[in-house]
Amino acid sequence: MRDVEISKEPVELYKILKFEGLVASGAEAKSAIAEGLVAVNGSIETRKRKKIVSGDIIKFGDETFRIQLSP
Repeated sequence: MRDVEISKEPVELYKILKFEGLVASGAEAKSAIAEGLVAVNGSIETRKRKKIVSGDIIKFGDETFRIQLSP
């Protein structure tokens, strides 16, 4: 698991996938989420604009991220 720092809360789920380079575009991120390929805190998440905050755990493929608010 790796940590991902965000500068403000909340951040929409699809933006995290895009900014971390897991997908090529926002549209690809939204598609992956809609297809049920992303889990947040252990549950499949299909809401593209799900608000992500510090402490959330995101799993996509073989990647797992813990979200942290940067100081």
